[in-house]
Amino acid sequence: MCQNFGNLHLTGPLKDMNFSVPEGSGVRLIYQFTSEPPAVSFRATGEKDGILDVTPETGVLYLNGSLDWENKTKYSLQVESLDEKGQRVKGPYTVIIFVEDINDNPPEFDQLKYTGVVRQNSRPGKPFMYVHATDRDDPSTPHAQLTYSIFHHFPNPYSKMLFQINNVTGAISPSITGSYYLDPKKQDTFTLVVTVKDMAGMTTNAFTNSADVVITVKESLWKAPPTIHIQENSTQDHPVRITQVHSNEPDVIYELFEKEQLPKLPFSVDQNGVIYVTEPLDREKKDAYSFFVITKDKEGELVDKPLKISVEVEDINDNPPVCQKALTVFEVQENEGAGSNIGTVSATDMDEKDTLNSRLQYRIESQVPAVPASDLFFIQQDTGKLQLINRSLNKRIASNYSLKVLVTDVAFQTICDVQIHVIDINDQIPIFEKSDYQNVTVAEDLPVGTVILEIQATDADEPLTGSSYIVYEVKEGDPNKTFIIATDLETNRGFIKINKALDFETTQVYNLVINATNPEPLVPGVQYNSSSIAVFKVFLTDVDEPPVFSRETYIGEAFENIPVNTLVMTVEAYDPEGDTVRYSLEGDVKKWLRIDSSTGEIYTASPLDREQEQAYEVQVVASESNSVAQKSKATFIMNLKDVNDNPPRLAMDYIPFFCHPLSEGERTLIQATDDDEQKFYSTFTFSLKDDMNTRNNWEISKVNSTHAYLSPKHTNFEEKVYNVPVIINDNGRPPLEGEINLEVNICKCSSERSCFIEVQREHSWPTAGQAIGIILGVLLIIGSIIGGVFFHMKYKQKDKKKSHQEDVKDQAELYNLTK
Repeated sequence: MCQNFGNLHLTGPLKDMNFSVPEGSGVRLIYQFTSEPPAVSFRATGEKDGILDVTPETGVLYLNGSLDWENKTKYSLQVESLDEKGQRVKGPYTVIIFVEDINDNPPEFDQLKYTGVVRQNSRPGKPFMYVHATDRDDPSTPHAQLTYSIFHHFPNPYSKMLFQINNVTGAISPSITGSYYLDPKKQDTFTLVVTVKDMAGMTTNAFTNSADVVITVKESLWKAPPTIHIQENSTQDHPVRITQVHSNEPDVIYELFEKEQLPKLPFSVDQNGVIYVTEPLDREKKDAYSFFVITKDKEGELVDKPLKISVEVEDINDNPPVCQKALTVFEVQENEGAGSNIGTVSATDMDEKDTLNSRLQYRIESQVPAVPASDLFFIQQDTGKLQLINRSLNKRIASNYSLKVLVTDVAFQTICDVQIHVIDINDQIPIFEKSDYQNVTVAEDLPVGTVILEIQATDADEPLTGSSYIVYEVKEGDPNKTFIIATDLETNRGFIKINKALDFETTQVYNLVINATNPEPLVPGVQYNSSSIAVFKVFLTDVDEPPVFSRETYIGEAFENIPVNTLVMTVEAYDPEGDTVRYSLEGDVKKWLRIDSSTGEIYTASPLDREQEQAYEVQVVASESNSVAQKSKATFIMNLKDVNDNPPRLAMDYIPFFCHPLSEGERTLIQATDDDEQKFYSTFTFSLKDDMNTRNNWEISKVNSTHAYLSPKHTNFEEKVYNVPVIINDNGRPPLEGEINLEVNICKCSSERSCFIEVQREHSWPTAGQAIGIILGVLLIIGSIIGGVFFHMKYKQKDKKKSHQEDVKDQAELYNLTK
C-alpha cells in the first residue's frame, strides 16, 4: 500500500507500507502509526539519513530535512513497536519512502556553441548536424521530455526559415526555402538560436534553455557536368570514363535513372560517382542521351536531388552517299537550249546534317553514247542540278543517254545511274481529215452521254507523246457547254457527246467550231492554222414532252377541323411546247381533296380527321389538254394538325371484378386514353356521375395523370354486374368530357381469386353483341388473373392478405397491371 503525501494526518496500525513524498525541504508529517497494548512506543532504524524518523511516544513518521530525487530516489526504514520494558511487541515492518520528482532542473545543452556545415542545394529535410540537451529530472515524466525549436537565425533575409529542426531528435536540416536559396556567394554563415524546453514544451511553466549554432554554407559538390560529347563508333576498350559527380554527403550509393526506358542504357556509375559509357555509340541510331544520377543512403532513401546528365554523340564520317533512286530518268526535248535545266540528281548521307561528313559533291563520270559529243551534259557540283551544255540534241542521232554520276563525301563515293530520254519537239500541228462534217440531226430527248458524231485529226509528231496527242475543244457555238469531246489516246479519234439535256424550245440549231491542239506547246515559228479547225451543225428535232412541275414534292399543313372547300395548296406545271395544262388527283382514297383542273388549286372536299391519317399523301397529275397521254406527276403531302375533337375513353375494354364477399380496401385500376395528339403527356381527371346510387356505393381516386383507382365504399354488395358511370375529362383546348358506363362484376371466386360463375346483369339479359363482348372481356380477365396468380404465388409467404392488384409506383408498372 502506498500512501500519497498529500493525505496528511493519516493513521493506522503498524505494518509494511510505502509512501510517495515530493522532493523538497522542510518539516513534513507523513503518517502516524497507532499502538496496540502492550505496545507503548515505536522505534525506527535504517536509512534515516538524519532527516527521516518516527516519534517514539506518538508513532508519527516525519521528514525534517531536504529530499532530492536527483541524489536519492528511495529510503528504506524498519519500524517496530515496544512495550514499557523496551521489548519488541510487533515488527520490525519495512516502510519505504519513494522520492517523487518535481520539475526543478532546466534542460542543458551538451555544448555552449555548435558548428556545422551545409552544402548548397542540399535536399530539404536531410540532417547535416544535431544538437543535444539533457535534463536531470525523472526521464519517465514530462519533466525531462525535451522539445527543440529554432527561435531565430541571423541574418534572416527571407520571410521563411532557411533551416528546420526535428523537435524530438534535434536534427538540423535545410528547409524547402533553404534548399532553394542557400548560396555561399550571397551569405556563407548563419547563426541559429536553438531553444530546448522541458515538459515537452506544453506548459508555460516549462524551463527553457538556448544555444547558438553557427552554420557555414559551402558550395555544392553535387553539380551536373557540362554536356558530355562522345564520338560515335569509338574503338577504345569499354567501359570508358566520361565524367564524375560528387555528392554532398559521404558514403552514399550512386545509381543511374533513365526516363526514356531504353532497351539498354549504355552508361554506368560506380560507387565513387564515376560515370562510364559501356559500349560504342552510333549517332545515326541515337544522337543524344539524357539520364539522371541519384544518391541513396544505406536505408535506400534519396540523399540529393536527381542530377541530370546530358550526352551528345558526335558524328564521324561513317556513312557513304546513297542514291535516292536506283535509276533516275529525265526527259528533254531535242530543241532545248544550252543551260536548260534537265533535272536534279539526288543522293543522301546519314552523317550529321550541315557538316563536312554529309557534304555531297557530284561529277559526271561517263556518258553513253558519246555522240554527237562526249560532253553534252553538265552537273552542278554541290546541287546535283543537271543541265544541257549546248543545243546539240537530235533524236534521230540518239534517243537515249546513260550517265554515270559520281557522288562523293570526304571519305566515300557512290555511282548514281541517270537515263535521259530525248523526246520529239512539237513541230507538227493536228490536221483534220475533213474541215466540214456537215449536219447532224438529233432528237431533243437523247440522253446525256450519247455520242452524236465521231471526228478524226492526225499529228505527224512522235506517237504517244505530248507532241502528238490531240485535245479537241468546242471553241464556238456552245456557250453553255452542252457538248463535250473525248479523245481515244491510241487513235486520237474524237467522240462528241451530249453533256447537258437538249431542249428544242430553247435552241434548235448549234453551229459548232472544233479546235484540235496538242498538250505540248508548239516550237517557235510553228502555229495552228485552219487545218486544225473543223465545223458542223447540230439540228434538234422537237419531241412532244409532258408537262413539268415546278417541284417534285409539295408539302402543306392544315388543321383537321378546317371547313370544307378550304384552299390548302396550289401546284404549278408548265408544258415545254406551250400546251394548256390540266390538273387532276390520284390516290385520294378518303375523298378528302379536290383540285381545280385549270389553276392547280387544291381544296378540301370533305371533313378531315387526323386520327385516321396524320400525313395524307396524294399524287397530282399534270397532263396536256390536247394529249392526255403526255402527263407527269408530283406528290402532295398534307400534314394534319390536331384539334381536341375526341373525348377521353378507357384504354381497354374489360370488365373489372371483385370477389364476393368483398373485403375492406378492395380497389381496381383503370386507365384513360385519348385519340387526340398528346404533344407532351396525357393528363386526365376522373370523377363519378353525380347520382345518389353512385355516390353511396363507389368512389374514385386519382393515381397519376392517366390512371385512377375505383373502390367500393362498403362490402354489402350482391353477386352481379354493376354499372358504374365514370366521367373522364382531358386537358385539351377546349377540354372534352367522356362518360363511360363501366361494368363491374362482383362474383364468386375460385381459390385462385378468379370468377368462375357468370352472374346476371343488374337490369337485363345481354344482347348477342354484349354477350360476345362479355366473353372477350372474361378471356382478358382470365389472362390477367393467371398472371396475377403467378405473381401472387411468388409473394404468398410474404403477405397472404395481398390483393390481386398491387399499388404501383410508376407508369410502366401501371401499364403492366392493365395488360
